[in-house]
Amino acid sequence: MAYMEAVCISEKKGIVKREQREVVLKTDWGVENDAHAGNWHRQVSLLAGESIDTVKKVLPTLKNGAFAENIITRGIDLSCLQVGDRLRLGEEIILEITQIGKECHNSGCAIKKATGDCIMPREGLFARVIRGGSARPGDPIVVC
Repeated sequence: MAYMEAVCISEKKGIVKREQREVVLKTDWGVENDAHAGNWHRQVSLLAGESIDTVKKVLPTLKNGAFAENIITRGIDLSCLQVGDRLRLGEEIILEITQIGKECHNSGCAIKKATGDCIMPREGLFARVIRGGSARPGDPIVVC
């Protein structure tokens, strides 16, 4: 079963997100109290825990949220998803994938500088919130 391994926020852009016990996703906005929320197409970011595990082999002290991801997934192949696909998180939240990957910062993020690579530009997914609700680690993820 696919599930959310962690949920993270940051109140300012450009800093590492912090792991939370619960977050609220607001319809057409994103994660409440997160700097990246807003009326645009990248309201929520997702990254596979399995991909993060690979980076942790080189950088074992890496913490959840280091890639500025809001939701860390486990047990779902995010690489199979396409723009327009929808995910149900828990019982109520619906996300629509809007973008796959993104450009790394101009000078490269701290992770790329430390390891020589950054997975977010290739493997990170971005979504908008179609229907909001509360999200907690352990909540299931289903492709709609």
